[in-house]
Amino acid sequence: MDKRIVFSGSGGQGVITAAIILAEAAAVYETNLNAVQTQSYGPEARGGATRADVIISEAPIHHPKVINPNILICLTQTAYNKYAGILRPGGLMLTDSKFVKIDFKVDARQVELNMYLAVMEKIGKPIVFNICMLGALLELTGLVKPDSIMKVLKDKIPPDFMAMNQEALETGIQLVRRIATN
Repeated sequence: MDKRIVFSGSGGQGVITAAIILAEAAAVYETNLNAVQTQSYGPEARGGATRADVIISEAPIHHPKVINPNILICLTQTAYNKYAGILRPGGLMLTDSKFVKIDFKVDARQVELNMYLAVMEKIGKPIVFNICMLGALLELTGLVKPDSIMKVLKDKIPPDFMAMNQEALETGIQLVRRIATN
């Protein structure tokens, strides 16, 4: 297994946080997996372009930067416009249909989900949008177990926020299961 993932969006969406959580879940709580995570963002604190790379592999990882990802997540139109062309043929592109309008087809599986709207309807707080996206990603790929994500969250967030994050993760999983049965 060697998966190269690019998370892209804008500051404030939790793109970098989601990448960190995924990498830690893979490296710490999964058996025989290595992971690295790198990030870059624009000069603005919120609203600027954000990119985070994660590599998950059973083999040692020698270069932390992702060039042609197997998986590309775009949470804004700007991110989609900038990064859609780097996706490896046959890969997976995950977008949020509220923020991204697919302009062209790529040689990949394109999955558009209403993640943001689902979070707002079920939870009412956009702060867990990134966790919903992780749930969808896990259901689409099986990169790590949802329980591994929850273990990382348990170490990083106050207990009062665990139920909300668990619900967001499950919301993402259920969104993918709904499209799989249609």
